[in-house]
Amino acid sequence: MKPVLGIETSCDETAAAVVDGDGSILAESVLSQLHEHAPFGGVVPEVAARTHLKYLADQVRSVMGRSGIGFAELGGVAATLGPGLIGGLLVGSQFGKGVALANRLPFVGVNHLEAHALTARLCGVATSEATFPYLLLLLSGGHSQCIAVSGIGQHVRLGGTLDDAVGEAFDKVAKLLGLEWPGGPALERLAAEGNPASHLFPRPMRRRPGCDFSFSGLKTAVAQTVLRAGPDLQHSARADIAASFQQAVVDILCDRAVHAMDMMRGGFPGADMLVVAGGVASNAAVKGGLLGATTSRGFTLVAPPIKLCTDNAVMVAWTGIERLRLGWSDSLQESARPRWPLDTLEAVLE
Repeated sequence: MKPVLGIETSCDETAAAVVDGDGSILAESVLSQLHEHAPFGGVVPEVAARTHLKYLADQVRSVMGRSGIGFAELGGVAATLGPGLIGGLLVGSQFGKGVALANRLPFVGVNHLEAHALTARLCGVATSEATFPYLLLLLSGGHSQCIAVSGIGQHVRLGGTLDDAVGEAFDKVAKLLGLEWPGGPALERLAAEGNPASHLFPRPMRRRPGCDFSFSGLKTAVAQTVLRAGPDLQHSARADIAASFQQAVVDILCDRAVHAMDMMRGGFPGADMLVVAGGVASNAAVKGGLLGATTSRGFTLVAPPIKLCTDNAVMVAWTGIERLRLGWSDSLQESARPRWPLDTLEAVLE
């Protein structure tokens, strides 16, 4: 299998990568838009799209140059087609289609969520080859889902958030505590200084059947605690709130993961791997809690390195490789999709 160029522009990272058929990364680049969005305290879709447009072409040229191969030597071009912010998706997917058309290469429109799901199959990510089926716990700013991954394009949604995603909850609580954006990493650093037992915050959905999530009640409880404390909240008190919130999140995720693993075994008796992906998967407390949960159920935990947890083009290129191996490619007429659930062709596993 020839190398594939991957392009990722679904949110606020502009990314390009070249990956060869065995999963080796020939070259990659991720341009953070932190500087552009920080003054607004969050991602501004129009700013994100314009920033992608400004930098993507030069980024792709740079990545191709460092890969040591020419466009004609590629086996295809893969670009994120959804889900995500429509402006960014249009920039990246149209650019990828242009490269494919100009060089007579097959084009693969990648589902961003499937790209996260398949990261575990990259060379060197798992200690042994991640074979199907396995369980995906997707934890990011916009998604909290438990998904049974039984093959390329074969995904069954076991459960998901009923309100906020876990990454959104991290960002909102960080804002309540006066931390800089993005809030997740800042809150994790502050929590390291606090006492996780100082506040008994609620654990919504805990011990309930299934593996759905809810974080809005937890977020509200933190907001009420901060409000009662008043405007003169000391650093140590903020650290205690952060640590207690983070511990509540870990407890929720571990409980839901245990239920998801039991559901997974019910539908796929041979399954024994839990893959955690998305930005929240880089949180050390979350990974530590999930390691204990998987061990209790006889599962192996696979957490990609931090650079592959967050949005990147390596996972997009790899998804392109997985699909092209099966002879699957997409028409250049395929449209970007701001919403694109993984389970659109699968029934919910009972």
